[in-house]
Amino acid sequence: MRAGVVLLLIAALGGGCATRQAIDQRTTQGPTAESFWLQRVVLETGRTPTFEERRHWEDSIDARIGEYLRRNHERANALDVSTFRFLRQVAVGMDREQVRILLGPPLTTTTDQGAIQQLARRYWPQIQSSVTEAWEYPLGWRMFFAGTRLIDITQYRSSS
Repeated sequence: MRAGVVLLLIAALGGGCATRQAIDQRTTQGPTAESFWLQRVVLETGRTPTFEERRHWEDSIDARIGEYLRRNHERANALDVSTFRFLRQVAVGMDREQVRILLGPPLTTTTDQGAIQQLARRYWPQIQSSVTEAWEYPLGWRMFFAGTRLIDITQYRSSS
């Protein structure tokens, strides 16, 4: 039973080539912190997290979010704070630190315009005038920044 749940979860998170579908999207809201944490636990341990592990993770992320909001009063009163604080979901308009709190460190970062263009793919014409940096995350997620602000989110993953 437990093995079946783990396999289903891995397939749902994109763990197997046979179950992966091609994705090419541009969005204003990206992945959630919980989905990234869950993926990491399953890939590292081969099982879903225990109740205690989940509780520890929730306490930890709540503490990091709370500390950020205490240091950044203007962000604590922003209209989109609920996306960060309660949904724990990356969204356009966040700053680098918020993205890092929610998703952890990126796989790669670049400020090279040629590399950013390759990451942006067909969305490059819409973002090229303002993007200064790109971060790449698992499952094809790419975060594009203008200075410290997240200005665009894309996801590209081939079917194999």
